[in-house]
Amino acid sequence: MKTIQEAVEEIINQTPFIEEAIHDKLINVSSLAREIQSEVEIKLGKNVKTGAVMMAINRMSPMQVLRVRKNIKSISINLKDFIVRSDLLDYTFKNTSSLQNRIAKLYGRIEGNGESFFTVSQGIFETNIVVSSDLKKEVEKVLENEEIIHSMRNLASITIKLPKSNLEQSGVYYFILKQFAWANIPVQEIISTTHEITLVVKETDINKSFSILINLKVS
Repeated sequence: MKTIQEAVEEIINQTPFIEEAIHDKLINVSSLAREIQSEVEIKLGKNVKTGAVMMAINRMSPMQVLRVRKNIKSISINLKDFIVRSDLLDYTFKNTSSLQNRIAKLYGRIEGNGESFFTVSQGIFETNIVVSSDLKKEVEKVLENEEIIHSMRNLASITIKLPKSNLEQSGVYYFILKQFAWANIPVQEIISTTHEITLVVKETDINKSFSILINLKVS
């Protein structure tokens, strides 16, 4: 049978930021206990006292948080160059049998244009394209018969070069994206390769975004 301690840890570990906030003493334990008490009772199938939930919260070990923080800290100070691009457009197209051929045609038309920003991310049901605004006419001409699900303009991106050790450490993306969430910056797109991650945000958020990443390197 599941214990109160196990139920509390399961609930808290599934909630973003809570575990770290508890460790940093940013959360009122009594209020949190009352907030999750009903969920604990559902998991256990019986009534529990608020005091018992509080005790379980206070007994939680911070070792996992500390271990992840220590490992990610060593990665954050080794973050490589940041590359910032502005005046970007974002298109999301429904996947069709003709879309990939037209994207290949688009690649051919802009081949050799090293100054422009152009990325393609293919999902199961849709394909996302982020481009510099100077490619707008080319993209819309070649893909004019494809179904656009969503589009945005006035975007900017920050590309982060990651150290090779990021492949062995869990939580690297979480550590970066958490900072954006706390700063209330909505990330419009995430584009990643093995050793790079590009975050696309609104141009109005780019200065704050850049400051966050700089602070990760120096804090």
